Order: sequence, then structure tokens, then C-alpha cells
Amino acid sequence: MINWNNLDTLSSYRKLSDVPKIDLVAEMTGENGAKRVKNFSVPMACGLSYNYAAKEVDDTILSNLSELAKEAQLSEKFEALYNGEVINTGEKRLVLHQLTRGQLGEKVMADGVDKREFYVKEQKRIADFANKVHSGEITNAKGEKFTTVVQIGIGGSDLGPRAMYLALENWAKRTGNFKMEAKFISNVDPDDASAVLASTDVEHSIFILVSKSGTTLETLTNESFVTDALKKAGLDQSKHMIAVTSETSPLAKSDSFLEAFFMDDYIGGRYSSTSGVGGAVLSLAFGPDVFAQFLDGAAKEDKLATEADPLKNPAMLDALIGFYERNILGYGSTAVLPYSQGLSRFPAHLQQLDMESNGKSVNRFGEPIDYVTGPIIFGEPGTNGQHSFYQLLHQGTDIIPLQFIGFKNSQLQNDVNIQDSTSQQKLCANVAAQIVAFACGKKDDNLNKNFKGGRPSSIIVGEELNPGSLGALLSHFENKVMFQGFIWNINSFDQEGVQLGKVLAKKVLAHETDGALAEYSKLLNI
Repeated sequence: MINWNNLDTLSSYRKLSDVPKIDLVAEMTGENGAKRVKNFSVPMACGLSYNYAAKEVDDTILSNLSELAKEAQLSEKFEALYNGEVINTGEKRLVLHQLTRGQLGEKVMADGVDKREFYVKEQKRIADFANKVHSGEITNAKGEKFTTVVQIGIGGSDLGPRAMYLALENWAKRTGNFKMEAKFISNVDPDDASAVLASTDVEHSIFILVSKSGTTLETLTNESFVTDALKKAGLDQSKHMIAVTSETSPLAKSDSFLEAFFMDDYIGGRYSSTSGVGGAVLSLAFGPDVFAQFLDGAAKEDKLATEADPLKNPAMLDALIGFYERNILGYGSTAVLPYSQGLSRFPAHLQQLDMESNGKSVNRFGEPIDYVTGPIIFGEPGTNGQHSFYQLLHQGTDIIPLQFIGFKNSQLQNDVNIQDSTSQQKLCANVAAQIVAFACGKKDDNLNKNFKGGRPSSIIVGEELNPGSLGALLSHFENKVMFQGFIWNINSFDQEGVQLGKVLAKKVLAHETDGALAEYSKLLNI
């Protein structure tokens, strides 16, 4: 039997506060540090590994975290999720994004439908459509091939798919898998749609309108921009636009679309990159086979997340260490630092994934809680971040845990050798140097040049950023967020916090305002 108990009722949580903290500087200096780097590592899927040597944990703390994982029933709760129990209590929904990339447990039936079969069917329909576009069987009105795909969506319909596209663009160009350029329109700011359309050959473009409900205001507004652009070019929207939506939305049966592909309410927007939301644009851009490799990487990492022992489960271990930093050590933020240009928008996706999921102050039953939950997530790719906010990370008054991501090889494999090392070697050297600098610091009598150290970090290391490793990386963070939600006994799968602003915005547009809202409306000339 699963018990959904608040964190502060768990005896293992109360016990953790009394476990001695470690001195990270001492642990990471000299031979101690070398031993930790060799021993504090967990294999992930697709050649990745999670190394937590520079985190503020030792065997005693890890043992206590394992005890908490058992008492909090993290494995049992994950099993309940992938077997189709109603985990999203706020919206009374199943949580099935894992099913979009494989079957972990029992057959899941919902609304009288085998959901695994439903997702596979939609993936096959998308693959068939993409292949026909690439072969020239589906063309524009002149019988010419489409060369560009433009996704119209916001939030999870943009951040994840955009991050995944950018992550694979260079790899696809090197390996001959680049089929079509992809662009994205998301912001309701008219400058976004206008700029994208001004730089796009609309005659040779397929547009993907992504809205589960078919009523998302920002997305429908941007659809109008595209519709106008197509009309001005003398083009028929129904020959240039497809929809990714639910079967019950107004978009599902509309004559305005060349085709409609379906998702459902059991796939949250920020978890939808492995559904049709990411599948359509990635399959068109790189081909269905590449998307399949991406799904396979995610499925393999999901399988690892079913392991009950946290020391063999990288996502659970990452979640537990992150919880320890947040609730025991009191750190309020986490920086995600990918040393890979392909992952330039990955931190932005993780901001939504983590902060929209675990930015909650009530438990999964809607009751107030008395402990902190999700941290603030931010980040930039290295080495750019080093010349931006690393000053605060190294010498600021707050300690901010760090999550590095690095690859041994570049995607394009086009490099130069300057001063006896390649650019990729310089990039990797910076990763290694930063981890040790943050952990160990450097003493100096000039306090302006003194580094206290003791700044914890982990690193996920891989051979290369490719479809499989990207899928595994995505799954790792999705499951980390899920496990932390279980620890805090919150619902990681609704997002009521984004609704109030939308409601008030509609009142402003309808001129149904008073008080401060009316004055701000005047200030902005609405």
C-alpha cells in the first residue's frame, strides 16, 4: 500500500538533520578528491554517466538518503504512475508521458483505449507524413518540396521541442540527417511572429499549430499572423498547416489543416517533447528514424529509473541529493551549465520542467505544507556563463549548487589546434577546472582574490550529444523532477500558478477592470 505522506512526517527526514555535514573542500582536495571522482559515479543510458563526487555527500549521508527513498516509497510511486494510477490529483488525470517512448509496466487503459497503442499509432502517422514530405509525395501547390517547418506554440509546445531541435541540428547536418530547417513562433509579442515570417519562405514551409485544447490565446493569435502571411502570398492554409491537438479540440476536425495529429490530457505540456508535440517537428526536421532514436534513449533511461536502489538509479540519486541541498542545507537555487552549444536552450526547458512542476506550496491534496519545495532553476551554456554570472557562483554570498553537462566529442567534429590543444579540449578543460575551483577554492590573503570553495556540483558526462544521449538526458531530468515531487508530496503535474494572469489578461482586453489593474491598463495604453 502506498502512503502519500508529507515530508515532515517521515522519520528519515528528521534523522537527516542530525547527520554530520561534510567539508567539501577537504573531501575534494588531493587523493581524497581523486578517489571520489572515481567512485561517486552512476552509469546512465546511451553512454552517459552521472558523477556526484563534488556534491556534499558521503557514505553516511547517502545511506540516510536511501532510507528516505524507501520510506517515501519513491519506486512504488513511480510504478503506480507508469501503471496508470491517477497521480495528477489536481486535475484527476493519469500521467503517461513515459508511454510515448515505451511500455514500462502493465497495459494502461484510459477512456476505453489502450494508451500505448494510441501513442504508437500517432507516432506512425507522423512518421508516414514526414516520409511523404521528404519524398515529395506531399508538396506545396506548385508540386515543389517543402524546405522549412515552423512550429507555432507556447510553453511546453515550444521550449522542449525548440531545445531538442537545437540540440540535434549540428549532429544532423554532420551525419546527413538534416531534412528541413525548423523555426519556432511562441511569444504573443507581434515582433516574434513578424520576424520569423519575414525570414521564412512561406511558399515552401509547413506550419505546425500546437495546442492541446485548441483555445490557447497566444497560439491562436500567432496562427492569425501565419494565416495572413499565407493569404498575402496567395497560398491556401489547408495545404500548408498541420495541427497537433487533442481529439476533442476544435482543431481536430477543421478543414483549415492538411492533417491533424493527436495527443491527450495525460501528457503535460512540459513533458510532451516525446509526444506528437516534439515528434512532428523533429520527424520533419531530421526524419522519423532520428526521432525514434531519441525515444529509445529516453526509454532506456526510464528503465533505469525503475531501480529501487538509489545508488543504481541516477535520476533518483540526483533527486535525493537535490532534496538534501534544498531542505537540509538550505540552498534555494540550482544552476544548469551545459558545456555544449547544442544545449543552449536546454536550461530554459528545464526552468519550465522543474519550476512549473515543483513550484508548489500545498501538498497533492491541496493542504498547506511547512517546508520548502522546488528551487529556482537557471543556466547558460559554458563557456559563455563563465564570463557572465560565475562571479556570483564563485564568490557570492549564496551557495548555489551546480549541474554541469559535458561531452568528450563535439557534434560537427570540425576543430582547430591552437597552443597545443583543440577547441574541444579547451572546452572540456574548462569544465574540469570549474568543478574543482568551485569545490576546493583558493586561499589568498587578498580577500578580493580569495575563493572559499565548498560550492557543490555534479556532472553528467557523455561521448557525444546525439539523439540517444539527448533522449536519456531528457528522461533523467523529467524523472528527477518527478522523484522530488514525490519526496515533497506535491503534485508535479498540474500548473494552476499560470492561470491567474491569463484570467486577468482577458479582463483587461474586455475592459472589465478597476483599481490597480485599470491603472496599469492605462499605463500600457490598452
